[in-house]
Amino acid sequence: MSQTHPDTMQAAAIDKFGGPITPHTLPVPSVDADEVLIRIESAGVGVWDPFEREGGFAEILGSKPHFPYVLGSDGAGTIVEVGSKVKSLKPGDRVYALALLNSKGGFYAQYAALNADRVSPIPGSLTVEEAGALPVDAVTALCGLDEILRLKEGESILILGASGGVGHLAVQLAKRMGARVFAVASGEDGVALARQLGADAVIDGHSDDLIAQAKRFAPNGIDTALITAGGKSADAALQTLRQGGRAAYPHGVEPEPKQRPGVTLEAYDGRSNPQLIKKLNKLIEQGPFEVHIAQTFSLAQAAEAQQALEQHYLGKIVLRPV
Repeated sequence: MSQTHPDTMQAAAIDKFGGPITPHTLPVPSVDADEVLIRIESAGVGVWDPFEREGGFAEILGSKPHFPYVLGSDGAGTIVEVGSKVKSLKPGDRVYALALLNSKGGFYAQYAALNADRVSPIPGSLTVEEAGALPVDAVTALCGLDEILRLKEGESILILGASGGVGHLAVQLAKRMGARVFAVASGEDGVALARQLGADAVIDGHSDDLIAQAKRFAPNGIDTALITAGGKSADAALQTLRQGGRAAYPHGVEPEPKQRPGVTLEAYDGRSNPQLIKKLNKLIEQGPFEVHIAQTFSLAQAAEAQQALEQHYLGKIVLRPV
């Protein structure tokens, strides 16, 4: 089943690892029996994208990429073609998707073909722009909260980096899971965002005394912590946990938080699976949910979008290929 689409597309790609991101005209990828073709309307620009650009993921996973190499591991748009074995999705569906090192190219492009298992209808009232920025960071947040920390209703959680890509989504998901959220954000604008997203208490990690403020929030110690930034604040965050407390951080947080006696500390990868996506969609659909978009760039500005990752910003940066 298909709608008409062009034979070629615009994409932002590299011709070698470590090389510049430049505009390319490439063939629209073909669709296998278990795949769908999405016309991309929004693509997330992740803090891990420069690592991918340098060839880091290819090296870790031992993959043999083809060049030109289209970057981008998540996005959203409209399905224009489905493979013969795909029954759950159809042309015209508004969807979001994630696929790191997708064999047929990433999301910095006007079209992407990928396995239907990696694709989900856009939940709730999210815009396509929000949905394109959501997948990897939301999966990382929910995987940490649910599968690693096993966050329970009524527990307290410290979220470090609460105004960042993973953190600002984790604040909202943790509240929907019934937790009391102590958010540590970056700057006055970050504090305002975390407060707006429903955190029970918010401090500026740069200026406020994290340990003293956490003591006021939970005199006997905080139950759990999701740490999405490294350094002194991460070590201070671990000091706020009660004996027997639990903490988790996604791989890639640098420097890595230091183990503290009496606290379980676990590093993890945000791995997607259909059950997790189903749970994520259900939590999002409980009410208004914000994926905060800091800046939007065109496909031709993909290199500038990655440079913007190095500046202070809240939430997410996105590309609009259309």
